[in-house]
Amino acid sequence: MQITRRRLMGQSLGALLAAGCWPGALAAGGRATGNFRFVAVNDLHYFDEKCLPWFTKMVAAMKAQPGGLELALISGDLVENGTRQQHGAIREVLNTLQVPYYVVVGNHDFQSQTDRRAYEQLHPDRLNYTFDHQGWQFVGLDTSEGQKGQGVTAPKETFTWLDSTLPKLDKKKPTVILTHFPLSFAVPLMLKNGKAVLERFVDFNLQAVYSGHYHGFTEIKSGPTVLTTNKCCSFHRENHDKTPQKGFFSCMVKDGKIERRFVQLNG
Repeated sequence: MQITRRRLMGQSLGALLAAGCWPGALAAGGRATGNFRFVAVNDLHYFDEKCLPWFTKMVAAMKAQPGGLELALISGDLVENGTRQQHGAIREVLNTLQVPYYVVVGNHDFQSQTDRRAYEQLHPDRLNYTFDHQGWQFVGLDTSEGQKGQGVTAPKETFTWLDSTLPKLDKKKPTVILTHFPLSFAVPLMLKNGKAVLERFVDFNLQAVYSGHYHGFTEIKSGPTVLTTNKCCSFHRENHDKTPQKGFFSCMVKDGKIERRFVQLNG
């Protein structure tokens, strides 16, 4: 039986995901865009200078991706303790990518429950924001609640920003969301009000959500729409799912879709 968009809109968000059809993606159809490659990585947890060889290797692997790298997405927890020294060091590392990179704040990017000044000063305008690239639109969101790591609720400022910004965006453009806390259902350490975030994108041509915090691979698909977390890319932190692999996603955009593969760092 054919599932109409009207029927989908009347269902719960969980039912939409289970149905395998994201209404906004259905409505948009195919949209011609440029072809480009980006990387998506999460949970770097830079601690001290002992991490530098690891991140030098990470950057080299990212820059070596076939076809050329055009941008990088980093889903929070750039550092371990939120200090200015740590944020400054990881910024220097990321600058060597020599392509635009886009970050969102994680709980470890705070120096105290209420202090994220180092993050804001060294990564300005990277709380709630949007940018376009080759016919795609990307939305970075602040899902943090200080240093809290479980039972987290995204702040009201994020929803205020969403409600004022989303009406200005093109719903038919392929769209990517970047968060620290997972928006997916039944993912460990998920955002308590993640459903309220996703509901605001039901009419959008949502192609991907890249999240972090949970150090492990998870994936929920709804037609072309994929919500995912990944193993961490940290030198001294381990994966929550007990797997030993560390790395990042290498993502190829072609014909309005994303092809993704995991790139493992060794050593």
